[in-house]
Amino acid sequence: MLKGIHPAISPTLLKVLAEMGHGDELVLADAHFPGHQLHHRVIRADGVDVATLLTGISQLIEFDQYVDAPLVMMNAVEGDQLDPKVEDRYLSAIQEGASVVPHLTRIDRFAFYDRAIQAFAVVITGETAKYGNIIIKKGVTLSKD
Repeated sequence: MLKGIHPAISPTLLKVLAEMGHGDELVLADAHFPGHQLHHRVIRADGVDVATLLTGISQLIEFDQYVDAPLVMMNAVEGDQLDPKVEDRYLSAIQEGASVVPHLTRIDRFAFYDRAIQAFAVVITGETAKYGNIIIKKGVTLSKD
């Protein structure tokens, strides 16, 4: 185990985070997301919810500060409703590890799938919340000088 790395961050996920460049996106998907159908690089995080991963990831990376919203979630399909507690839980988790909580936007289901196809990787989690998927865009690590 490494010091300072959240225990929910697996070695495989840590490697992927290190390999990502600024502007690359990572999908943290719920347990029902068709990740294996959409992407060739899928990491399993069964039993770990998205908020827990967001806490660990936000301690390790910067979010892209050059886009309006480096966080993207799926909008509800017509006839469905979003549970606002899911978004609140995710933003609170990010706040635990990041100095600034970035802006979040929502896009429709199929636009989200299209964006997931272009992502660096997809992490299938144990999240069971409806519309519990989120895309995070990695930013530039700022110098401490």
